[in-house]
Amino acid sequence: MFKNLFNIINNLFPYKMQGKNNKIYVTYNGRKKRLKRKLDGLNVSIHGVNNYLEIELPISFKDTNIELNNKLIIADVYELGEENLKYGMYLFTELFWDKIKINRKNKKAIYLDEIWRLIGVTSNKEVASFIYKIFKTIRKYGGSGVAITQDISDLFSLENGIYGKSILSNSSIKSFFLLEEDNIKILSENVNLSEKEKIEIKSLKRGESLMFIGDSHVLAKVECSELEKKIIE
Repeated sequence: MFKNLFNIINNLFPYKMQGKNNKIYVTYNGRKKRLKRKLDGLNVSIHGVNNYLEIELPISFKDTNIELNNKLIIADVYELGEENLKYGMYLFTELFWDKIKINRKNKKAIYLDEIWRLIGVTSNKEVASFIYKIFKTIRKYGGSGVAITQDISDLFSLENGIYGKSILSNSSIKSFFLLEEDNIKILSENVNLSEKEKIEIKSLKRGESLMFIGDSHVLAKVECSELEKKIIE
């Protein structure tokens, strides 16, 4: 976990250095490690010789009860607070991605709720590129990816929406539930929606969705099983 954390920090806090013998360290829960010089960015810029900078990670992770050998693993990062949610989401996404790649024969799926935090305007292109990489390559590891968001506009708010568009184009199944007029307009700019479908998607009831499966567009009703209903209730 500690090793993965600092690889993640290199993406969350990109930096650039010029000169000789300049060092950047990050402290985490009282531990310190030197960052690798592999990314360019705007967060930190150092020039000159023999400079030293130490950054303290804005969140602190404690021991958890997560068991990575379970068939179902859920990372609930809500209690990290609004400012730190994207860090927690990125940390566990990379952790799960490493696990996904271990065995190509085992079928697996990763579900990313509130994905806009990772590919939207509050994120950055390094993080968004990593998420796009998952959706582009997960099939070859015997996996599937599910991206979930409540606001379509958030998917297209970073870098002119290239990451949201890329994830949509790499998704073989797309499900759209009830949307407001503004979101329907944004969606129609990025997927092929007929005028009839625009009306339908605005009139959907709870549990109903417009599904894109390959080239087919179908209206569907989602109903939970008895077991799922029991869990929910």
